[in-house]
Amino acid sequence: MIRDRGNIKWVSMMLPEHVKLLREYNESLNKIKKPVLDEQKYEEFNIVVCEAMEENTTLQFTYYQKGESKKLIGHIHDVNLLKNELRIIDSFGQKHSLKLEDIIGIGKDYKEESN
Repeated sequence: MIRDRGNIKWVSMMLPEHVKLLREYNESLNKIKKPVLDEQKYEEFNIVVCEAMEENTTLQFTYYQKGESKKLIGHIHDVNLLKNELRIIDSFGQKHSLKLEDIIGIGKDYKEESN
């Protein structure tokens, strides 16, 4: 049975610039384009945020960052309209700031990850 080392055997013969370009190319394959939301979606976000601030409920935020979709669960601390961002406190008490234009989803229904 032949045991192949895959790409490892070729890396030693490549220039560091080539290895760097291959890493960047592999990382770019997993990136997504930022979705474009319409006005109706932003209006839905506004309603959900207002209700959550009034009732102090926990929300799940999906946001776009550097080609990836990330999730954050927490309470809304406040809305800073001058900076166009939401300040959120997660379950560990850490504060996060999300730009409004980076938010691509807000929902009340979420599943807590078990450890």
